[in-house]
Amino acid sequence: MRLLVTGANGLIGRAVLARAATDGTLQLRGTTRNHGAELPDSVEPVAVGDLLPETDWSRGVDGVDAIVHTAARVHVMREVIADPLAEFRRVNVDGTLNLARQAADAGVRRFVFLSSVKVNGEQTWPGAPYHADDVPAPIDPYGISKHEGELGLRGLAQESGMDVVIIRPVLAYGPGVKGNYLSLMRWLYKGLPLPLGAIHNQRSLVALDNLVDLIVTCLHHPSARNETFLVSDGEDLSTTGLLRRTAAALGRPARLISVPTSVLRAAARVLGKADLAKRLCGSLQVDISKTRERLGWTPPVTIDDALKQTAQHFLANVHRRGTSVA
Repeated sequence: MRLLVTGANGLIGRAVLARAATDGTLQLRGTTRNHGAELPDSVEPVAVGDLLPETDWSRGVDGVDAIVHTAARVHVMREVIADPLAEFRRVNVDGTLNLARQAADAGVRRFVFLSSVKVNGEQTWPGAPYHADDVPAPIDPYGISKHEGELGLRGLAQESGMDVVIIRPVLAYGPGVKGNYLSLMRWLYKGLPLPLGAIHNQRSLVALDNLVDLIVTCLHHPSARNETFLVSDGEDLSTTGLLRRTAAALGRPARLISVPTSVLRAAARVLGKADLAKRLCGSLQVDISKTRERLGWTPPVTIDDALKQTAQHFLANVHRRGTSVA
C-alpha cells in the first residue's frame, strides 16, 4: 500500500509517518508546504504549497492507495483576519474537498480525515459525554469549517465510491506538544503556585500514540468505511488531576492552590481570559464505545505512560537548551 500523509511535518503527521514506517508493507509519501522539510528517510517528500481550493495535488496523489489528511488551518488563539469563518472555510472546506476530489479521480481507495471534537460542540455536562453519532453543534469558525468539510467528504464518498473515514480527536498531547498544555508543563516545572487546585470538571484527552494507533487501524479496517469515530484515552481527568499527574511525570511537586472555579471565572473575565477559564474549568467528555465496538479498538497506551513520555521529551529539551523553559 502506498500511503500519503498531508501535513507531514506537523505533530500528528510526523507521528503517523513514524508509526507507518515500522510497517514494512507501506510505501510512504508526505506532503509539506515547502521544500526542505525534514522527514524520515523512508518517506518520499512532496512540497505542494498551502491547502487551498486551487492547489495542484497531482504529485501527491498519483499512485496512492490511501490518504491521512492532517493538514488544516487550526484553531487560532489570537485571530487577526477580519472574517475568520471565510478563511477557515477556504482552507478546511474548499481546500480539503479540492484534495479529496483529486484523490478520488486518481483512484485513491480510502481517505482518513482528521476532524475535531469541536464538530460536536465546545462543552459537556459531567457524565453526559458526546457520542460519535450525536447531531453536530459546532460553535466557533474552526469547528464549523470542520463540520462542513465532513459533510462535503460524505457527499464525495457517495458520488465517487472512495471510502471516507472521519476521526474527531479531543485535545491531543505527547512528545513535542505545544499550546496550553506546554504552558502548563512550563509552570509546573518552574514550581509556580497555580490557583487550579479545586477544579472538579471532567475532560477527555488523547495521547498522540493512541490517536495514531486509531488512524492506522482506520486505514485497513473494513468496518471503518464511511464512518465517524471519536477518540480518547478512555479515562477522563479533571484539570486538577491532570496537573497533579503531569507534575508527577515531571518529578516536580504540584503547587496547587484551591480557588473556587466561580472566582477563577470572574477573574478571567476581568483579565479578558474568559475562553481560557472555560477550557480550564469546563468539562468536555467523549464516549468512545462506538470506536471500541465497531473496530475492536482499545487505547494501547495508558495516560500515565503517555504523560511520562511527554514529560521526558520536555525535560530532554530543557536540558539541551539549559535551564530556561521560557
